[in-house]
Amino acid sequence: MLGQHRSTQRRVPEGRADEELLRADIVELARRHGRLGYRKIAEMLRTAGWLVNDKRVERIWRQERSEEHTSELQSLRH
Repeated sequence: MLGQHRSTQRRVPEGRADEELLRADIVELARRHGRLGYRKIAEMLRTAGWLVNDKRVERIWRQERSEEHTSELQSLRH
């Protein structure tokens, strides 16, 4: 790519290969242990053999909660 500044070239980030499996495990643990927070869930995942940090679990945790909240609002509207 001659003649273009390097800041114009962007790579689209791809998700990790195990993201959906991790998401499913987080949702399952959250269902079983409803009162626990994301830090305790992250600790349980590490005990189960996942190599995750609290930030990654928190990000997925928030995404799942917002999707859940959005679906609840949509069901109330209809």
